[in-house]
Amino acid sequence: MSLILYAHPFSSYCQKVLTALYENATPFTYRQLSPEDPAASSELAALWPLNRFPVLVDEGKTVLESSIIIEYLGLNHPGPVSLLPQGSAAALETRLMDRIFDNYVMTPMQRIVFDFIRPAESRDPLGVTQAREMLDRIYPWLDEKMKDRPWAAGDMFSLADCAAAPALFYADWTHPIDAGLKCLRAYRARLLARPSFARAVEEARPFRAFFPPGAPDRD
Repeated sequence: MSLILYAHPFSSYCQKVLTALYENATPFTYRQLSPEDPAASSELAALWPLNRFPVLVDEGKTVLESSIIIEYLGLNHPGPVSLLPQGSAAALETRLMDRIFDNYVMTPMQRIVFDFIRPAESRDPLGVTQAREMLDRIYPWLDEKMKDRPWAAGDMFSLADCAAAPALFYADWTHPIDAGLKCLRAYRARLLARPSFARAVEEARPFRAFFPPGAPDRD
């Protein structure tokens, strides 16, 4: 099997790539990063000195960064679901929404979460406040965006939805989406019902006790 993925099932960016792989039933070898398999962590460190994941290896070629991995899969291991639409305008909208979810949902969510695991003397209350303010601004914008489309970039499930799924999943745990934002909440529910992302969520379920702020008893 040519594809090897170094990832952890509870990682949001890993779930983004896993959703793309599962969407197309793409075969791969899963090198799950855990203390029980130190060899996988050593292999990852040799592939990418920053030790960030996910990392994909394809016949010796190392592919970094979740969005690039998904586009790489589309180019080199295409399946029945094209996650980047044909046509430059549609592709541009997909890439835009991918960046929106990574930069303005995933990033502030992670800033809040990671603050919980810092030593008390190193906490960043200003940074957490700024992160929550960013989520408060982006949630209504996304709610408005989702009023006229079923998926992040239009009528088709895409790269942008692979980004949105874990971003909104964990963001709503961390800084709940207001009940009045019905379009955004309905979109999050559609993502959770999508079989590819639902599989990623189920695989991560055993790790919920480790969510630093405490995982809610739902989803």
